[in-house]
Amino acid sequence: MSTANSQIVGDREAAVIALQARFGAQLTRADALRQQHANTVTGLEEQWPDAVLFAQSRDDVVTAVEILAAHKCPVIPFGIGTSLEGQVNAPRGGVCIDLSRMDAIIEVNQTDMVVRVQPGVTRQQLNEYLRDTGLFFPIDPGANATLGGMAATRASGTNAVRYGTMRDAVMGLEVVLPNAQLIRTGGQAKKSAAGYDLTRLMIGSEGTLGIMTELTIRLHGIPEVIAGGICSFNSIGDACRAVATTIQSGIPVARIELLDTMQVRACNGYSGYDFPETPLLLLEFHGSAQSVDEQSNAFTAIAEAEGAGEFIWSSDTDERNKLWQVRHDAYWAALSLIPGSQGLTTDVCVPLSRLAECVEATQADIEAAGLTAPIVGHVGDGNFHCLPLVPPDQPEMVKTIQEFSKRLSSRAIAMGGTCTGEHGIGQGKMDYLVEEIGEAIGAMRAIKQAFDPDNIFNPDKIFSR
Repeated sequence: MSTANSQIVGDREAAVIALQARFGAQLTRADALRQQHANTVTGLEEQWPDAVLFAQSRDDVVTAVEILAAHKCPVIPFGIGTSLEGQVNAPRGGVCIDLSRMDAIIEVNQTDMVVRVQPGVTRQQLNEYLRDTGLFFPIDPGANATLGGMAATRASGTNAVRYGTMRDAVMGLEVVLPNAQLIRTGGQAKKSAAGYDLTRLMIGSEGTLGIMTELTIRLHGIPEVIAGGICSFNSIGDACRAVATTIQSGIPVARIELLDTMQVRACNGYSGYDFPETPLLLLEFHGSAQSVDEQSNAFTAIAEAEGAGEFIWSSDTDERNKLWQVRHDAYWAALSLIPGSQGLTTDVCVPLSRLAECVEATQADIEAAGLTAPIVGHVGDGNFHCLPLVPPDQPEMVKTIQEFSKRLSSRAIAMGGTCTGEHGIGQGKMDYLVEEIGEAIGAMRAIKQAFDPDNIFNPDKIFSR
């Protein structure tokens, strides 16, 4: 059964009936779909919406919001459901607006290296469409997420160290506000000094301020050469120091990923690798043949100075993909450490100068708490993830993991970092946000009040009202 909050906000039933009359079969109350649209992999309780509406156009979104706003009924935007902190839960019930069917690629401008898309377009879909243009979209959070969802959560991923996050990729938006007004922000110009930056206000707002119905995205040229490499280190501190030196030296590395010893052991067992079971860095370099050689040689010297093993790299596509498969397997490999376990992933981000200290302290905390929790990270920008596992016969371990996650967030914040580098706040990290930004939470609440005075857009996310 649905676990939606019993508090009634407006007349939800009347809102659903009105939507059914307007949209017919586009709206469903089926339990299976309601549950699917509240699915969360973080251990948070699922809170189902009262109904799910499959929008097919911006006009559908505008009309639906008009009806829902008139009844003061909660609205939960939904992309494809890959968010990790309960962003798609419906704690006050309401209607989930699924945008996955709005998946048109509207226009590609090759000269300006810009594309306009609907929010339901996925990153893989976009790159497949672009493959003959010489352009690509670099943001890769791992999951085949929708671009609207990625913008709403300010996603990043393995390429962020060179290409940035969704904050850097999104140039403009079309957005439906809580009063059903349709606005445009930004545009295709590379820069602007015109008024408030509403585009970036919407990016990372997690559906609390508006529903994105179109995105203008910055693209990049496909590099002449892409080379991937892998290198083992004696300790996690050595690996982290190599990362910091690489970035400080100005080597334009495209990806630099860390796997700790436990994660390497998991990948060896899961996929049959035979890597040394010590901390591992995976790297990727983009550029001309000469620049890729120079970057690889420069990193080799840094790694050797930190006592690393041989840096093995290749520009052959098949060999590079084989090396990178170890990273793509990481989540499933980690779960295989305890068959039948549940993984409660979390992330933090710290300044590079504190990365080694934070990761080492986190490993010590994991051991002291008696947890099985592999670490992987997009460490070129100081971001790393832990995946604590809940054994199937130890549900009480959830509390231990929650206490560990709180210490991890506090540790990162104390080091000048953040409680989340890319997962967002949602429901899961609301308390940590208050710890991180302090009195600034009042300014966030004021913005929410100005945009959404009836608190109908994704209520009880980021902070409570």
